[in-house]
Amino acid sequence: MKLVNKLLVLISAISFSFSAYAVDKSFPNDKVTMWGDFSGVTLQVKLIGGAPYEPLYQEMIPIWEEKTGGKVEILSKKSHFELDKEIKQDIAAGDLGWCVGSNHTSFAPQYGDIYADLNGIVSAEYLAEFTPLILEHSTYNNKLVQLPQHSDVSNLFYIKSLYEDNDNKKNFKSEYGYDLTPPETWAQVKDQSIFFADPPNFYGTQYVGKEEAITGRFYEMLIAEGGSLFDDNWNPTFNDEAGQRALQWFKDLYDAKAVPAGVMNYLWDETGLGFASGTVAMNLDWGGWAAFFNGADSKISGDVGVIRAPLGSGGKRTGWSGSHTYSITNECPNKEAAASFIWILTNHEAQMHEARTGKLPTMPKVWDAIAKEMNDTGNVFMAEVFSTFKTSMAEDAVTPPLIPEWIPFSNIIFPELQKAILGDKSIKEALDYAAKETAYMMEDAGY
Repeated sequence: MKLVNKLLVLISAISFSFSAYAVDKSFPNDKVTMWGDFSGVTLQVKLIGGAPYEPLYQEMIPIWEEKTGGKVEILSKKSHFELDKEIKQDIAAGDLGWCVGSNHTSFAPQYGDIYADLNGIVSAEYLAEFTPLILEHSTYNNKLVQLPQHSDVSNLFYIKSLYEDNDNKKNFKSEYGYDLTPPETWAQVKDQSIFFADPPNFYGTQYVGKEEAITGRFYEMLIAEGGSLFDDNWNPTFNDEAGQRALQWFKDLYDAKAVPAGVMNYLWDETGLGFASGTVAMNLDWGGWAAFFNGADSKISGDVGVIRAPLGSGGKRTGWSGSHTYSITNECPNKEAAASFIWILTNHEAQMHEARTGKLPTMPKVWDAIAKEMNDTGNVFMAEVFSTFKTSMAEDAVTPPLIPEWIPFSNIIFPELQKAILGDKSIKEALDYAAKETAYMMEDAGY
């Protein structure tokens, strides 16, 4: 119940942040509009749920219904992991008569041909407003199967006062031999996390610990350590020394009790709320949480810093990236209405409202507009957020392999990552087993 109550507070807080800027229903900054008369049309949709996504729906869906005469029936509103399972059940049952589904560039390849090619459904003039690389990542089998709402890349938030405290500076230098400053490397993150930890009251850092979430975190740490998931022939290579170093980082923090004991059950809401509670020193997270971290309902408001994600020993920064998107099913009975609906969830006005809470735009002109707005209003923190994330998107962002097997692969490896962190298996045993099972899967898939 405590988590539920915290989530309700979070939804309320982000909703306030979102709606503090009135929506101009004329959409003056949108060169392309996609209204239509959809009276009598009911669009059945399946959407990602959770605190960061509610404000967009609360603002934009009523406007779409008012302007078009259509109605939106939300069949599901779940975490992306649960929604993914439901969509796969729909595929198995042949139940794909609904119209619009939340999607993600990492998830899309596994759904085969259930989604329509948006080229020809969405106007080329509107598509031209998006960043070309993001549309490229939204394409599968030469079909644009999703329209990007916002993009993500990992960066590190931290509590500034911890680094400004003179006792902390003195004691850290004495113990570790270098100055206490926001970390440049993941080795420094580990040192500082152990130094700051005071369990069960305070922790140095945290991480998501299950499902595709921990797979992605391991993946980006592997890249930072100089490794890769596969070689050029799709043979698994993540069990090499780079992979073992990457996984050891997670285990060392867990063994040192520098992270909460429950991290193996954490997903994004748990890490976001945990950092905002003021009980975690550093948090690798997405831009969409930025405004909440520094908002009225956060215990660390006014005390939050952000830096690019640190470097691994391979000389690369972590930067797991992808885009949250919307897709239209091939069986949708009214694709024109569906296209209009996903337009209002991704257009300039929608992206500006999303950006005000820290989500990263997918249109170049929105990057420029939100940066100007933050500077003009003196919002120094959010201006810093957009500057940091823009650099990360340009220089650090890496997507997981855009193959149908990404989620099946995740389902193989994440239990093994958990076993290694908890000490049920050695790191090498866990990674070797996952590599063997992955090789079987990839061979069966025809690689």
